[in-house]
Amino acid sequence: MNPPSSGRPAQPLDQPTAQFSPAELTYLLGERRLGRLATSDAAGQPHVVPVGWSYNPEHGSIDISGHDFAGNRKYRNTQTNPRAAFVVDDVLPPFHPRCVTIQGIAHALTAGQSDGTEAMIRITPTKITSWGLNDSPSPQANLATDTRRQEAPDG
Repeated sequence: MNPPSSGRPAQPLDQPTAQFSPAELTYLLGERRLGRLATSDAAGQPHVVPVGWSYNPEHGSIDISGHDFAGNRKYRNTQTNPRAAFVVDDVLPPFHPRCVTIQGIAHALTAGQSDGTEAMIRITPTKITSWGLNDSPSPQANLATDTRRQEAPDG
């Protein structure tokens, strides 16, 4: 089923429709190198796994790769169902949860397409949600959600 048309021209799938805020980029570019990737197969069965990742400033995307990557389930899932979610989070003591969650279009790229030696998944954000990235001691401020969402491209 295709999403309803917004009346706007279609946007290329490799262009993010949501941008990371400066606070989100500071958090993501810190020492967090493990995230969780959620994909679904053609039948809609979800699959969530911890993965290594990197931020790609040229594309405004999250790039995920690994050894023999083209043969794994998450890569195959993105070939049949391009919708994906990705989360990076942690908790500072005593209880200060921080999180950046990304929903978007996952592109399954071959090694040749990714300019690397391995295949990869590139997630182009369509929605970014984050919380707890400020230094406020107030629980309300730290749990407040900052959500930016754009209409999905036509198609």
